[in-house]
Amino acid sequence: MRVHSSYSRRLADTAVAGWPVVIKLQVRRFFCGVDACPVKTFAEQIPGLTTRYARRTPLLRKLLEAVAIALAGRAGARLATRLGVVVGRSTLLRLIRAIPDPQIGDVAVLGVDDFALRRGHVYGTVLVDMDSHRPVDLLPDREADAFADWLRAHPGAKVICRDRAGAYAEGGRTGAPEAIQVADRWHLWHNLAKHVDKTVAAHRGCLTPLPAVDSDSQAEEDVRQPAPVLVMAVEQPLDHTPDRAFDATLDVCGRERRLVTRTRERYAAVCDLLAKGESLAGIGRTLGLDRKTVQRFARATSLDELLVKATARASKLDPFKPYLHQRWNQGCTDIPTLHAELQAQGWSGSVQAVRRYFRPFRHLAVAPPTTPAIPKPREITRWILTHPDHLDTDAHTKLDEARSHCPELKMTATHVSTFAEMMAHLNGDKDRLEAWMSSVDADDLPHLHSFTTGLRRDVQAVINGLTTRFNSGPVEGIVNKIKYLKRQMFGRANFDLLRKRVLLA
Repeated sequence: MRVHSSYSRRLADTAVAGWPVVIKLQVRRFFCGVDACPVKTFAEQIPGLTTRYARRTPLLRKLLEAVAIALAGRAGARLATRLGVVVGRSTLLRLIRAIPDPQIGDVAVLGVDDFALRRGHVYGTVLVDMDSHRPVDLLPDREADAFADWLRAHPGAKVICRDRAGAYAEGGRTGAPEAIQVADRWHLWHNLAKHVDKTVAAHRGCLTPLPAVDSDSQAEEDVRQPAPVLVMAVEQPLDHTPDRAFDATLDVCGRERRLVTRTRERYAAVCDLLAKGESLAGIGRTLGLDRKTVQRFARATSLDELLVKATARASKLDPFKPYLHQRWNQGCTDIPTLHAELQAQGWSGSVQAVRRYFRPFRHLAVAPPTTPAIPKPREITRWILTHPDHLDTDAHTKLDEARSHCPELKMTATHVSTFAEMMAHLNGDKDRLEAWMSSVDADDLPHLHSFTTGLRRDVQAVINGLTTRFNSGPVEGIVNKIKYLKRQMFGRANFDLLRKRVLLA
């Protein structure tokens, strides 16, 4: 080979003791001895030190790629500067995009789930190798066609672990018809929990404490039936007889609460428009309501179902009510004084809240006895969904009281316990699952009926989820990782950059 010429070349290398290092090379250029070669000259390369057109050594490039994958642009540039390498954020992002995708290979057990690119608007799909627990690809949407096309391009999937979204079920049937589809147990339990929460909210009114009565009538009542649930055992003064029962739909002045009035009017308007044949979207445009709000009003069986949360809300004053009643009956009726005493106990509310609470008591000789706050629907739902061995004594007691005073909650807890047993022991075969769904449908639990209807639409995948070891736990972990990477880049990364970081991280 004949030498054509030589030139100087500068290569940045990793820092030494925090100081930047630049390697200066004198490189020769040669003539190509092959007449047919279109390249007339070429430059020599030093293995392990130089590559074509590179201004960094392979060692430094690997270092910057690792920093970029871990920290992305600005944060990576700051770290590189502390390591003695001056580099811009855009350079780091270009390095990430230039890294080739890892080889996918054969994926026998595939996990699929969606993730938010822009929450509530744009969603993508993540595909995970369930054997290695590593993401294999990201898709820019969550459509059935895109998933089916990916399966055709990468044949070999024998098991598809997914949630209960219809798009992934359809895409799996189209792209890999021979694969077994498994409904993820976490999603099954999560969907059941949402329907249980709706059921508890609809029947929370069953736990509302009964209005207090005088001692003689209470004694007669105790002979006929046991004491009501959740009523605190506080001795009531003998000379007190309340003028009226507590009505949660009224404010402290006896007027109907604005929230109750608005809910009543909206419910009447939605029912009227539905009777005229209007669609949910049309009703939303007419009334200026979101479609989900219209759907909630349309699905309600009665107005009381909509007013449960509005009329049974907990108050920040609830923990202090026994003390307030005690002080009031002791003769302390000065509101500022009571407010000051509450502040000493940790109360952070205003004096007006205390004044509004005592306003109905002004015409009474003594304050009525207090009743403990009803557990929130989410608390009752948590107790129902938690294994009995993991509940403390207080939670056990309150759950038993709730079940004893509401047949619907008792039936719900029984059904949840049976379903949990099928999930834990993987014995939810076709006969057992069908028997469970029939048992749920036989009870008056409309929210759980909606859950069983959804199960029947995807019954084979549900059976596979309740009888096989496969689940989408690793996929949920990757989704959380994607959320972390998005936050790290302030949600501004393009899909291609996010995909690279997820696959390479």
